[in-house]
Amino acid sequence: MKYDVKKLRQGLEITRSWEKMEYTGWQDENLSWKEDCYIGDWSQMVEFRVKGPQALKFFSDYAVNSFEKFAIGRAKHVIFCNIDGKVIGEGILMRFGEDDFEFQSGGPVWSWLDFNLKKGCYDASYRKLDNKFKYQVSGPKSIYLMEKITGASLRGIKFMHFAPARIFGVDVDLLRQGMAGEIGFEIQGPKELGKEIYDEIYAAGREFNIRRIGARTAMVNHMEACFPTVVHDYLPALTGEGENDYWNAYNPNMLGASPFDHFLKVRGSFDADDIAAWYRNPVELGWGARIDLNHEFYGRDALEKEAANPKRKIVTLEWNLDDVADVCASLFGNGEPYDFMELPRTQWYCNYADKVTENGKVIGIATNRCFSYYFRKMISHCSIDIAYSAVGTEVTVTWGAPGSRQKEIRATVASSPYKKDNRCVDLKTLPEKMP
Repeated sequence: MKYDVKKLRQGLEITRSWEKMEYTGWQDENLSWKEDCYIGDWSQMVEFRVKGPQALKFFSDYAVNSFEKFAIGRAKHVIFCNIDGKVIGEGILMRFGEDDFEFQSGGPVWSWLDFNLKKGCYDASYRKLDNKFKYQVSGPKSIYLMEKITGASLRGIKFMHFAPARIFGVDVDLLRQGMAGEIGFEIQGPKELGKEIYDEIYAAGREFNIRRIGARTAMVNHMEACFPTVVHDYLPALTGEGENDYWNAYNPNMLGASPFDHFLKVRGSFDADDIAAWYRNPVELGWGARIDLNHEFYGRDALEKEAANPKRKIVTLEWNLDDVADVCASLFGNGEPYDFMELPRTQWYCNYADKVTENGKVIGIATNRCFSYYFRKMISHCSIDIAYSAVGTEVTVTWGAPGSRQKEIRATVASSPYKKDNRCVDLKTLPEKMP
């Protein structure tokens, strides 16, 4: 399928139907996962349940990951690519039984999986569900709150494992993860009881200075902890001849628009004639270690070449604060202002991508720009040419959409993740009671 890239800058919107923008203010909420803990609502994540003798074979045929060591009760970050090795989507795959799996994702990759599962005639049944609440409780004090509300020790749950529990009389699953780069649990249970459970957790968490995290702040933790996210950091790679069958299945005479249509939107200074310029491969997103070339999967040949000779990697960019201040000050002066730089981050639901240069040469693309109130820095992800990826390298980010007034912002390469990663801490080494 050939996509008209002119459409990418059309139909933009700011939409948050499932969560509030702020509770105690984005500055306070940004401190929560470094000092205390927060509760965040990710119930919008789709559940794609697959059961049957060939359920695991199906995921192995399409995910880049290895499934040789994937026991019941474990979860895995799985990645799906097109035939050219570009990421279509990713999410968490949980194994509930020998032949029982549930894939959870915030992107529309489930529809592509649905199509290929049908097309491949696998001996497996499947359902797209939306019947679970998913509340993340994360931060250094989260273990103490979680043990309080479960009435049990949770020190035996390892990172990316899940276990059943009971909170406030309701049976739930506790998935240990940590999207904020801190100790964290995702509580999953029946959606019809979601509000009641959320309120109970929040009330119990006041002892630990818990905060509710709103949409304005939620993606800041993804930035600090280096979790590239569909739309925000890349477009789902679902165009090209290899995906024609999928798109034909969603033509207006049959099922209507593809679920991916809503995700194909861009802003920022980066521009190109081909939508593939906004695609990324797993290696340049920092997920190269998840690629297992010892099995056949869709897109394997392309990824084998990329893994052998990677061209880009993900880094953090620190934006020069004087240049940022100049952008903000332009709103109050005479003449055309620069594009508005919203704090803590842009709320447009699109891939806000800015070109990164060195002496006029485009060497990377900056995405997911945000202001970290904790670090007092303007930072962004950047997929950058390997030759310019060393910490301390000075580059230039162009701010402003094509056709508008643009500002060259000095930036410096920093490590990624930007914040120390504390997700995998051995819980058994922590004090039994909060210090």
